[in-house]
Amino acid sequence: MPFDHRFRPRLWAFALTLGAVVGAVSLGHWQAQRAESRRSLAAEQAAGQRAAPLALPAAHAVPVAAFVNRRVLVRGTFLPEHTILLDNRQRSGRVGYEIATPLRIEDGPLHVLVLRGWLPAGPRRDVLPAVPILHGVQVVEGLALEHLAQRYAPKSPPPGARVWQNLSVEAVRAATGLALQPVLIQQHSGAADGLLRDWISAGSGAEKNEMYALQWYSLAALAGVLFVVLSFRRNADAS
Repeated sequence: MPFDHRFRPRLWAFALTLGAVVGAVSLGHWQAQRAESRRSLAAEQAAGQRAAPLALPAAHAVPVAAFVNRRVLVRGTFLPEHTILLDNRQRSGRVGYEIATPLRIEDGPLHVLVLRGWLPAGPRRDVLPAVPILHGVQVVEGLALEHLAQRYAPKSPPPGARVWQNLSVEAVRAATGLALQPVLIQQHSGAADGLLRDWISAGSGAEKNEMYALQWYSLAALAGVLFVVLSFRRNADAS
């Protein structure tokens, strides 16, 4: 029996498929690049952690490139009145807060923002947990970060708010008026404050990005296959 279908694609179907394929492939590339970026950042931070710690200057703002993703050491006094609780941070399925407190650097006019650790939320979310206060000069060692990943927040925290959704050096500087170094420290050194310093790796989520990339590439391939299959139409003169 002769084959009575012929490949006769329609122009509008070709244009629609081309747009779908280009869009899906672009989104796949974007997700793949995000995965690679996460892994590269994690590797850079791991290397910085293995290096000898750098002393954070007290009297002048540091050049960001020289300190970011490096292990740093600083001495100073915490300012508990400016403590911020970052909301909806989870550890092992438990909801809690990451605690950030500015540190006045010893022998200088500047401060540095320290991400001190994680604290579980209490049974009532309208009652904030008591944040441990460390008095006197503290020695903090940790990873210097230029910024933290930002989450979607419908609005900025009101003046004087203790609970924030996102954290940045610029926002804390504006809210407190403190002279802050342009990096923040993710604390890794121990302290008698009961906070959990089990930080989520910068590479976390790379596998999910790769899965999303594969899904977009698969959709692009599916769109191409459907276009080819549906473009075969029956000959008008076939008997």
